[in-house]
Amino acid sequence: MNYIVLDLEWNQAEYHHPYDPLTFEIIEIGAVKLDEFWNVIDRFSMLVRPCLYPKLFRKISGIVPVTEEELRVKGRPFPYAFQKFWEWCGDDVMFCTWGCMDLTELQRNIAYHRLPNPFRTPLFYLDIQKLYSIDRSYGKCRHALDTAIEQLSLPVSLPFHRAVNDAYYTALIMKHLNRDRVEKYKSLDYFHLPSSRQEEVYMVFDNYSKFVSRVFGSREEALLDRRLLSTVCFLCGANVRKKAPWFSFYGKWYCCLALCPRHGWIRGKIRFKKVPSSEEHVYAVKTIKVIPESEAKTLLAKRKELQQKRRIKQSTPQNALTGQS
Repeated sequence: MNYIVLDLEWNQAEYHHPYDPLTFEIIEIGAVKLDEFWNVIDRFSMLVRPCLYPKLFRKISGIVPVTEEELRVKGRPFPYAFQKFWEWCGDDVMFCTWGCMDLTELQRNIAYHRLPNPFRTPLFYLDIQKLYSIDRSYGKCRHALDTAIEQLSLPVSLPFHRAVNDAYYTALIMKHLNRDRVEKYKSLDYFHLPSSRQEEVYMVFDNYSKFVSRVFGSREEALLDRRLLSTVCFLCGANVRKKAPWFSFYGKWYCCLALCPRHGWIRGKIRFKKVPSSEEHVYAVKTIKVIPESEAKTLLAKRKELQQKRRIKQSTPQNALTGQS
C-alpha cells in the first residue's frame, strides 16, 4: 500500500455569508506519494483556476506565494485537476494530511462541482499533525507545520504554503515519528456522516475508544439513544455501572463516570456537532477513556458544584433575578 500525503491551498470570500455555496475554494493541489516504508517516490502539483472567488482574499494573498494572474493563466479547472490527481494516486492508498481539514474541503469542492465522489466511506486517514502531537507531547499540543520542522531541525529549502512543498515537509516529519506507536491512531473524516445505526463507527485505541453516531434530528433525540448513552469498558468489553450519570458541562459537552472492576475509573465524554447542511440535525462523538482516581474525584466535585448552581438558580424567585420587588 502506498501513502498519499495531501496538501491544499484555498481561497475564500472577502466576507463570508452562511449561504455561500462554498466556504473555501481550492486553488492548488499538491501531494507526494510514499512507499510502504514512507519514502518519497513521486510528487503531484497543479494550480487550480478559481471560478467562485477569482480575487484572492487579502489574508490568503499575504500567505500563499501565488498571484491571481498565475491562477488565471496556469490554473486548470477543478474537475480536470481533481481527475488528474485521482489518476495519479492509484489504487489501495492511505491518505495523510497535516490537520483535519484537507480531505473534508476537497470533498466539498467535489460536491460543489457536482462530480462523483470516489472516496471510500468511512474514510480513515492519518492526521500527521495529531500523530506528531501524540509522539512528542502526549497529544496535548497541536503545532504548525513550520514549527514542527524547526523543532526537528529539518532543512528548509522550499517555501512554505505551496501545496506540494508542504506535503513534502509533512512526509519528512513522518519519517521522524515512532511509526509503531502512532500509526494505529487513524482519524475519521466527517464529510460523509453515518446515516443509519449500521453505519455508525466504533474505534478502539490503546488508551481510549471513539464512537461516531448516526445523524439525529436534534440533540434531544440523540440523548434518548441507548447505544449513545451506554458505557462499556473498551479494554475488557464489560458494561460498567455509572457512578455519575451523564451530566452537561454548560451545554458544551456531556460527561459520565463509571467504575470498571478490572480497569478502574472510566470517563465518558459526548460532544455534539452540527451537520453542516442543517440548522437542527446533529451527530455525536463519544469517547471512553480510563482516567486516574484523582481526575475522577475532580469531575465528581465539578458535577456536585454544577448541581448546586442549578438548584440555586431553580429556587431563586423570578423577581430576584430581574431585580423587581
